[in-house]
Amino acid sequence: MESNVELYEIRKLDGGVVFSHANDECETFSLPRLVQEDLHQLKQRLLSKGEGTIDVTTVQEAICKTEDGIRKKTEQLLQQLNNRVLTLPAVDVTRRDGTHDAISWKGGSQGVTDGRAQPAIVTLKKSRDLKRTDYNFDMQIIGPTPGQVARNNYQSKVILNPYNQKNRELMKDNYGIQLPLISERKPIQNQSINIQKGSTVESLAVLPHANRVDPQLLPPPITDNDAKKGILSLLERGLIPPAAELTLDPSPVHHTVAPLHDPVDKEKHKHVTGDTLAIFKVDAKSKVGESDDHGHQIPDPKSKARPLMHHEPRGQGHSSQIRKHSGGALRTPVSVKTVEMPLQPFPPPTTPASAPDFKEKNHRFAIQHGRVRDNTQEYQAFKQHYCLSWGSIVTMIKHIEKMLTNFAVPIAFINGDKLADLSLEFELEKPPSISDLLSVIVNSEDVTALIHRPGRRFVGPNGKNVAAAKIQATYRMYCQRREYLEYRKKKWAAGVIAISWVMHVKMSKVRRQLKQKRKELLEWFKEKQRHFSQNWDRIQSSKRVIIHIPSLGYSQNLRDSVIDLNNLQNVQMARICDIQDPNVDVIYVCPVMLNEDMTQYYCKLFSLKSAVDSGDVDNQRDMSERFKILTPDAVKSFPSHRMCLSTILKYSDQTLKRIKNLIRGREAYIVTGVPHDDDLYISNYLGVPVLCPEPEVSYLYTTKSGSKRIFASAKAAVPPSEYDVYSLPQMHECLAQLITENLEVNRWLFKLDDEFDGRGTAYLDVADHLSCYPWALKEALRYGEKWSKKWAQEAAYIKIHAEIPEVLANHAQPVNTNIYPTWEKFLEAFLAKGGIIEACPPSESVTALTVDMLIEPNGKTSLVCNGDQIHADSQFSCWGLSVPQSSVEPELLNDVCFRVGEACKTRGIIGYFSIDFVTFIHPKTLRQELWAIDLDILYSDTQAMYSLMTFTTGGRMHSGTHFFSIPLAKQEESKMRRKRIAQEEEVLGILQLWTFQDICIIINTLTHEKPLNDHISISSVLSDDQHDYFLVNADIPIIITTADDSFQPTSNTDRFAVMSTKLWHTNLSVVHYSVFFQMCRAHGIGYDVKEKQGSVFTLVDGYNRANLGMVTISDNLQAALANFARNLSVIHQEISAPNMQGNSNFKAAIEDIEMILGTTVLNAEEQDKEQNVVME
Repeated sequence: MESNVELYEIRKLDGGVVFSHANDECETFSLPRLVQEDLHQLKQRLLSKGEGTIDVTTVQEAICKTEDGIRKKTEQLLQQLNNRVLTLPAVDVTRRDGTHDAISWKGGSQGVTDGRAQPAIVTLKKSRDLKRTDYNFDMQIIGPTPGQVARNNYQSKVILNPYNQKNRELMKDNYGIQLPLISERKPIQNQSINIQKGSTVESLAVLPHANRVDPQLLPPPITDNDAKKGILSLLERGLIPPAAELTLDPSPVHHTVAPLHDPVDKEKHKHVTGDTLAIFKVDAKSKVGESDDHGHQIPDPKSKARPLMHHEPRGQGHSSQIRKHSGGALRTPVSVKTVEMPLQPFPPPTTPASAPDFKEKNHRFAIQHGRVRDNTQEYQAFKQHYCLSWGSIVTMIKHIEKMLTNFAVPIAFINGDKLADLSLEFELEKPPSISDLLSVIVNSEDVTALIHRPGRRFVGPNGKNVAAAKIQATYRMYCQRREYLEYRKKKWAAGVIAISWVMHVKMSKVRRQLKQKRKELLEWFKEKQRHFSQNWDRIQSSKRVIIHIPSLGYSQNLRDSVIDLNNLQNVQMARICDIQDPNVDVIYVCPVMLNEDMTQYYCKLFSLKSAVDSGDVDNQRDMSERFKILTPDAVKSFPSHRMCLSTILKYSDQTLKRIKNLIRGREAYIVTGVPHDDDLYISNYLGVPVLCPEPEVSYLYTTKSGSKRIFASAKAAVPPSEYDVYSLPQMHECLAQLITENLEVNRWLFKLDDEFDGRGTAYLDVADHLSCYPWALKEALRYGEKWSKKWAQEAAYIKIHAEIPEVLANHAQPVNTNIYPTWEKFLEAFLAKGGIIEACPPSESVTALTVDMLIEPNGKTSLVCNGDQIHADSQFSCWGLSVPQSSVEPELLNDVCFRVGEACKTRGIIGYFSIDFVTFIHPKTLRQELWAIDLDILYSDTQAMYSLMTFTTGGRMHSGTHFFSIPLAKQEESKMRRKRIAQEEEVLGILQLWTFQDICIIINTLTHEKPLNDHISISSVLSDDQHDYFLVNADIPIIITTADDSFQPTSNTDRFAVMSTKLWHTNLSVVHYSVFFQMCRAHGIGYDVKEKQGSVFTLVDGYNRANLGMVTISDNLQAALANFARNLSVIHQEISAPNMQGNSNFKAAIEDIEMILGTTVLNAEEQDKEQNVVME
């Protein structure tokens, strides 16, 4: 208990009584006061002496500084004491002898805790009625008596028990609170309780396992029962996410102003700026209830004590007890004693009645000329209200004063509440900005306008220095920035030069490395090709693996212009048909992803090989072990780079490793499409040769200008043309010269060197647009045979050359407007890449042919297949073929083809290549002309479809006669052999009667007709000379008929096919393959294995099914063409609706096929007429 007792002592001071604490802390409080008084007396003495040896001004300034420092220290100590609420109400104590002890509470009791009254230190002023006896006495009570403690404990228990009978009485006597009467509680009878075993509460819902695993799932709904458990329970069970922002509506916390003082009552006295030690003047004549000299009322001992928790304003509460120290003498002192009395328990807290009024008013004060008006009541009230956080507020006020001083703001009104909030925000952070300081100013608009006025910063104190510093700083900034910009420019230039040089060095190094690497690859390729040519015969006769890579290694700009490059490369899936050779296994690299439907279809198609050989549909064998379809793993890694298949395969390590494992220990070689440099890398990685020439050689002679060199070397007939044209004047000169020399040609073609499939073609009709063309024709007729001389053509050449630029600019038209929409675009590409100028055949009936050939590594040249072209979109683009060709004599076509093959072989070209021809009847000579117009060194689509034709029929093409025949079945072959022997014996007698001249006439007449397959051997009835003649013409079939027409074949083994890989219809993409084949089966579109006739499809893309390939096979050309056109018509009708026709090339192909059918019918009728004439 001694630790809780505070001792005060009374000391007499000039004009008053000072209560000082016994501890060291109170001595610290009293020391500044004594020093202040001593300094004040020293100042008075020095001033009273007048002038002397002592510099009064200096001493006075020192004393003033000392007083200011002590005063600030005192204010700091005062602030520390004022931070605690220590005010207690006055209590009057009546003694037995009739005297009244006015007890002023000076201690800081904390009220009643745990039911016991805490001791307090009091100052007792004793006075007797009608007597003026002043005496001083000190009395110190160490603690309450045991009886007081017991009584206080009892009263505390009574107050805490509202059901106690004395509770109301004590509350009324001690606190003046009248409580309602509570009736006594009836005792609760003990009832029998059934003990319930197990859990007595329901299980609470928790967050499901799925939500704990995947936080993105929606949380389960919260039921009312779960909500009643509280937010903390929901958080612990996971029903509310831990990071959720919770908002309680209505909020359980209400923000109100702390009722530290009553704002209605204004302060009537000035606050004490000194220390907190109260100075009292005791007057014995003061009566109870009267006011003293300073206007303070003396408390009435009979008045009841006010509640302890009723807060009064700090200034007013202290003004009733604290008085200013006056310099007058003390009146007759009275004896004072210190009494320690127990405190009464605190009543329940009540809400101040003045709180709503306090909310409506703000603390505002003014700052004038950069200094706060600290003597105003508003400022003092603001300071008292925010005394707990005054340190940070003072710092913020200093910032505002500095800002207003710098900008010479005459007056500003501050919102104290906003200032307090701002001080809390920037208490520990960076200093506030001007905008933050302006936010607490009430007249911020005026202040802002004043601050933003130009030059206002330099109006305030020390403005000239600030302006000078600003000018100097600005000039220095300008100089430094100018130097910095120059430095940065030089540094940037140096960096660019350094980086450019480093990049140049690195690029040069990389180029040298790549060049060396390509050189090594090329040398390795040549060495591998040399071994390949030496071992070709052995490889052909042994088991081998063919790796088919249908890559289109065109230049990058051509690949960028192709709409669907992968589908264009994958139209050659019929390459897998090479497995018809029992010694060949195939690895096909597919540029698209295969789905299950495509895989099943090709497995079913290739299993028909044994059924085709035997003619029995049920005799099928699985061939899936002999072919592998691999898709590079990097096929989707470069969606926007437009790489060819070889390049994609180069970056597919897993696919290359698998291919290497599949061919390990076996003979293998690669068959590519258009050769590319990456084919050399793949060949080197796999260690196998490639059946193609060097990529540079292939690119050189695949161009239009390069093919002209090949044809010129082979002495093949070509249209009038000029190649290697690279400039516009050269184009004008060459075109004018060609027109002058070949006036019979009405249309001239312009072809880009590197384009393919007729895409880079434009034309000009000179007969319709050249004004001098009729005059030139007359000049040619006038000169006659001398027109071929240069001097005769000179005048016409000059006129034509003068008109050529304008005619080209106005009337030249590109063929493919999707790629080259205007002549200007085409001309730009033509002059950049080079090209040729070529004559279009001067005839209305022109037939184009395609011949596929092979130069084997050992140098042997063979004709693989040939056919007449079918056109759909354009007459310059091949859409399909009818195989075999029937437009040119086989001998003439073979002669040109083999001469071209020899020319290619001398230039190091091996592998597959295609030659395009056009044939027509020349209008002047009326003879059939055969012009070679294009050469493509690649594995063509026609070659792939021909492999499918041979796979499904088991036949082959005879290169000498250009007939495609199939082998007969074994039973049919024996029957045909017996009939042929009988027919030969029957005709032998007739041949013995004929002369040699008669046989020659028949042969010469019938060799130009369409022969049959039953060739009769007449060597036994011919003489030696006659036998030698027929031996020379052994490839010419001989047809001998009798007068009764009894000699006719019983079975036809010839087959004709119409094939195309460019079927395209947008509506096919919405039809699944299973539905498509059911539709074809319903309309009789299929393939007859026994008769080896029908239709076969090639699927291109299982996901985008708009592209398709088809071949129709029949025993005559008319039937094959008719079936193909019928299939296109049926497919279009089945997949199209009246409101959804789609886009396709079916219609144009059907029209071209119908025109070909009409021509074949006319030719057949003419042949029948000629044959009848001959027979007659």
